[in-house]
Amino acid sequence: MNPEVTLGLEKAMLYIRNLHNCPPSYLHDPGRKDFFEIVWLKNEDPLHGITDPAYRSKGDWVYLIPPYRVHQLNKAGKNGELISFKRSMLEEEDKDFLLDLFRIFNVQGEFSCLRLDADSARELGEIYKIMEAEYKKQNNFVMMKALLKVLLLKLISVKELEFTGHDTHQKRVYEFLMLLEGNFNTVTNIDFYAGKLGISSKRLNQILKEKLNKTGTQIIHDRIILEAKRKIIHSEVTIKEIAYDLGFSDRPYFSRFFKKQTGQTPEEFQKMARAHIESKNNTLV
Repeated sequence: MNPEVTLGLEKAMLYIRNLHNCPPSYLHDPGRKDFFEIVWLKNEDPLHGITDPAYRSKGDWVYLIPPYRVHQLNKAGKNGELISFKRSMLEEEDKDFLLDLFRIFNVQGEFSCLRLDADSARELGEIYKIMEAEYKKQNNFVMMKALLKVLLLKLISVKELEFTGHDTHQKRVYEFLMLLEGNFNTVTNIDFYAGKLGISSKRLNQILKEKLNKTGTQIIHDRIILEAKRKIIHSEVTIKEIAYDLGFSDRPYFSRFFKKQTGQTPEEFQKMARAHIESKNNTLV
């Protein structure tokens, strides 16, 4: 199997580039929404606001961006690497690994950021060098899957997750998030998800509150808002059409829901996002 992108990202599963050599066609490809993205900046300033002055300096920064998110990379002269991959590159049966991965990619948010120290950057660089060489050969998909997992395991260790062993509750979180991805735009009732998991709605909310500090309804609403934002920014359809696509009976209801969750109307968000994209450089928008 050839992992290189030849017919557009829709038919690819893996994409690796130096940021300087990343073509505009990648940045604007509609298939990009399906990819997990690892953006590794080398000896650069961070792309997002850092409140701690000690960290507002050049260094190695790794941005982990989950699929279907609003943020897009404007590389604008940055030094570093880009690794994008679809979920089909992962071993689905390894649920513990996937749960770790979803946590470091912050699948319930927009992106996650890691600051690499010198040792971590060196170790990650050694893995990346082998991975890049195999990728260029374009003939060993099994090897690429294995190397990607090694790279991701290293990033998980850098993140120093608080949990090391996964209990039943953490696996329930994983199962809930997987159900949510396939049903959020049609089913918003927490009873549905609890039923699929074989537990009560009250118990599911207790577990989610403990592990993610949010109720099931809050997580469902967050996912709907993330999808709405992505559609508002990256599609040509009207806000009315977006409302219907997301299961709302009419546009005013959708607008009230959006404003309650974000503090802005869909139109205000659209205007702000477009102005940000047009005016900002070297940032995530």
